[in-house]
Amino acid sequence: MSQTDIPEDKLPASSRISVTKSNASATVEDTTSRPQTAKSAEGAVPAKAYASVDFPEGGLAAWLTVLGAFFIQACAFGYTTSFGVYQDYYARTYLSNESSSAISWIGSINAFLVIASGLWVGPLYDRGYFYHLLYGGSVLLSFSLFMHSLAKPDEFYQILLSQGIGAGLGAGMLYLPSISIVSHYFHRRRTLAMTMVSSGSSIGAVVHPIMLNNLLSNPSIGFAVAARANAGLISGLLLIACLLMRSRIAPSAKAVHLWTMAKRFGKDRPYVFAALGMSLFIVGFYFPLFYLQLDAVRHGVDETFAFYALVILNACSFFGRLAPGFVVHKVSAGKIVVVFTFICAATIFGMIGLSSIGSVVVIAVIYGLASGVYITMLAPFIATLTDDLSELGARLGLAFFGCGIGSLVGTPISGALLTSDYTWWRPAVFSGIMAFAGWCCYVTSVILHHRRELKLHQNEVANEKA
Repeated sequence: MSQTDIPEDKLPASSRISVTKSNASATVEDTTSRPQTAKSAEGAVPAKAYASVDFPEGGLAAWLTVLGAFFIQACAFGYTTSFGVYQDYYARTYLSNESSSAISWIGSINAFLVIASGLWVGPLYDRGYFYHLLYGGSVLLSFSLFMHSLAKPDEFYQILLSQGIGAGLGAGMLYLPSISIVSHYFHRRRTLAMTMVSSGSSIGAVVHPIMLNNLLSNPSIGFAVAARANAGLISGLLLIACLLMRSRIAPSAKAVHLWTMAKRFGKDRPYVFAALGMSLFIVGFYFPLFYLQLDAVRHGVDETFAFYALVILNACSFFGRLAPGFVVHKVSAGKIVVVFTFICAATIFGMIGLSSIGSVVVIAVIYGLASGVYITMLAPFIATLTDDLSELGARLGLAFFGCGIGSLVGTPISGALLTSDYTWWRPAVFSGIMAFAGWCCYVTSVILHHRRELKLHQNEVANEKA
């Protein structure tokens, strides 16, 4: 009997997924990316043949799918990480009657839904609903952003519903599928393809602030036109992405019992500390992204320059996302995460001293580079902690759900500490402490994992001698 005649759930883990332990730190294929397309999709590769399928490693359809996924990342997560522009504009102009804490709930809810939606989007994606998620998420995101442009001044609930909840759900439906679909076409070149896709969020986070700041600062244009123009740009890119992206592999018949796995994962101490580290670290992680521009303006930095603070940060994040590819084969993912989370935490504390153009540039450059590396290495880090790589998708989904909760509460707490008097040292200290707490969990996870690997190696040596 050939391997393609064996049901997928009977294949060994090494055959069912295209990630090996030896290269887990270099690139990760989420297990949710195995067989995705509608069951009736013409030309789809049967799921049971997935292990033996030949990946094209390129071609027109493959690179068009990569381009479409790039556009989606720019429109979804790129828009979310640009919320600092709105945080500044709402606090000073459009929602001036609301506190910074209340305003930040809009962005934090959006970020939570984008990240945490993977918990329910993943299973739907596994069952072959790629096109449903792609088209439905695009329509919802586009509709929500156009509704956002109709929001009136000081009508907090209108902006919360459209930009926070509606756009967050739409982007959440798109985020995971746009990353996973790339693995249908690439195996050997997957690192390159996924790096290109993930860099879309950084490019989007550069384009959106430039566009919005220039439009919002023009009295003759105003909020409605600016938001509508941005919604039009995003809708156009989403339409192109829907036309470009194609699924290739049929859905898997194997069901994933997430909560059963969660109980077992809770006994894996390195994974538990890593997941806890993600949840704690992200509480402080979004503080510079949401508040750097407002912080610069309030400290008297020239508004024209302050408007480009987030652009500098996100441009550096783009290079930070590309950097790990040059060293990841020589340095473990865990060590990279530990080093760059420490740099991020220290830089957050450094925001206490922000007072000039020079300090804004230094913080934006350092934090952009370090945060870009960190985001890129999260999934490979979790992969190195996973013994059965067929469970990688479930481990990532649970970890990112906890991460989403951290993103939900972090910036509102920072806003409450900031108060209407704009006392900047308090949210900076809080965010820095939470980031360092996450760093401590990462260090613990790496140490525990190293001890476990060392013990396994010693047992293997003893067995060989026996």
